[in-house]
Amino acid sequence: MDTTSTTSSAPAPFSTLLRTASRPQHDATSGDSFLADLIGARHGVTAYRCYTEQLWFVYGALEEEAERLAGDPVAGPFVRPELTRAPELARDLAHFHGPSWHARVTPLPETVAYTDRIRHCARHWPGGFVAHHYTRYLGDLSGGQVLRATAEKEWGFAPKGDGVRFYVFERIAHPAAFKREYRALLDAVPADDLEKQRIIDECKRAFALNDAVFHALSERFPLSA
Repeated sequence: MDTTSTTSSAPAPFSTLLRTASRPQHDATSGDSFLADLIGARHGVTAYRCYTEQLWFVYGALEEEAERLAGDPVAGPFVRPELTRAPELARDLAHFHGPSWHARVTPLPETVAYTDRIRHCARHWPGGFVAHHYTRYLGDLSGGQVLRATAEKEWGFAPKGDGVRFYVFERIAHPAAFKREYRALLDAVPADDLEKQRIIDECKRAFALNDAVFHALSERFPLSA
């Protein structure tokens, strides 16, 4: 009798590989002192406002480039209007600074480096753009809600109102279901194993660029000893 085992395992979905490979960078960013202190309300509303200003430049780059990539076979499926954040960020910044807010917000050098990389990927490598898209939007749908709760509780923003609108995805009724759909898009990315590894590496780079912004904000808003 033949007792040879012929069992084999299917390769892990790309979304799983991406999440697992970038987990150390994700955890490092989530545990960054500036973000942790912001969530813990050890920083004040001024630090929160400055962070929101930096997000304006990041999402400006993402969403301006996304418009050009809507028909791209790799990046196009991820361009979902329900994710768009720039209009909400504009309302938040108008709440902080008034109608002339554009003249009062400035990117940090680290933010410029971050946005430059996003634009480079969008124009030369759609797979890299997907990496940046993934690290930002899925994070906002998840951990960003914790910061919104802090802002509403500690700094008096109206629930889901001006000042925290960036974190409110009104056109996504079921975030968990949306995230499953997004991961299915990742699994269907038309890329070979080498290209998928490049996307994973770019995802790690995206976390590092984001982390550099947090470190710069930590230096700008040091906590008292």
